[in-house]
Amino acid sequence: MTASIQAEGVGVRFLLDRQRRLVTPMLATLRRRGTEVWGLRHLDLRIEAGEGVALLGPSGAGKTTLLRTIARVLHPDEGRLRVRGHVGSLLSVEAGLVPTLTGRENAVLVATLIGLPQPGSDALLDELRARSGLGEAFDRPVASFSQGMHARLGFALAERARPDILLLDEVHEALDHEFRDVIADVAGELRQAGGIVLAAGHDHALLERLCDRAVLLEHGSVRADGSFAEVQLAAAEV
Repeated sequence: MTASIQAEGVGVRFLLDRQRRLVTPMLATLRRRGTEVWGLRHLDLRIEAGEGVALLGPSGAGKTTLLRTIARVLHPDEGRLRVRGHVGSLLSVEAGLVPTLTGRENAVLVATLIGLPQPGSDALLDELRARSGLGEAFDRPVASFSQGMHARLGFALAERARPDILLLDEVHEALDHEFRDVIADVAGELRQAGGIVLAAGHDHALLERLCDRAVLLEHGSVRADGSFAEVQLAAAEV
């Protein structure tokens, strides 16, 4: 399958409760309170096979909301979003990991949830242990892991899912330089094979290694779209 992402007038709506916390529209309705805000609004974007696209913009611009919508964690309240290809994502350092379980036990759990074949096999677990670079820490409780170790395990699992579209949200910035090289290599191989890499963060030097195109988001909409260098200049003005 040829990977692609197409958003046409996409909007994602949230509500603020009385404590100014974001809640879903359904929860706000049940509580009979809430002020409407839009995480994304009138967003148009097209990404084709082989592209690496960085999402730039200040906190609250809609980067995480867009990634979660593409990953189907959130659903558009307006517009149309078409995603072709299997999506693999690393959207939070600790997403899906149980602190009291070891890295190995978490690997079995997550591998089962994402549908990897033979999730508890020695061959798969040995591969994940090696790919994550955790060594003996793979058999320690995840509660003892640093953020970088969390990200290593999460990325190894996301990569093993063989995605056509890889989504990364800042978590790669917690990694050391050695493992950043691994991510850059994986991203390059995926794009060469016709996949898509979509990454958000504030480390522009790292993002530029993964992506040659950038999209600047502001208030949930696309403000600029072009080469990384061009959009980086536009982001500096925001």
